[in-house]
Amino acid sequence: MITIKDVEHVAKLARLELTDDEKEMFTHQLGDVLEHVERMNEVNTEGVEPMNHPIDFYNVMREDVKIYENTREELMQNAPDIEGEFFKVPKIN
Repeated sequence: MITIKDVEHVAKLARLELTDDEKEMFTHQLGDVLEHVERMNEVNTEGVEPMNHPIDFYNVMREDVKIYENTREELMQNAPDIEGEFFKVPKIN
């Protein structure tokens, strides 16, 4: 059974300010939710496998295949500035 004190405690943890009417409303709503969970606990789940999604689905991604490999020279052509075989970038202070 949820009490107004329980709702006030949860509201404090969530840093919520509730009016007296809201506290009363949430007391009833949270109580209803917990009642529903208790009814669900009564269901016999013996032999039912746990699942993480109600619909079976499979990975449809393609194989990771290397199509093209850039050469060092091709990559260096994109650099705004180079020094030897390295990208040259501004110094960071």
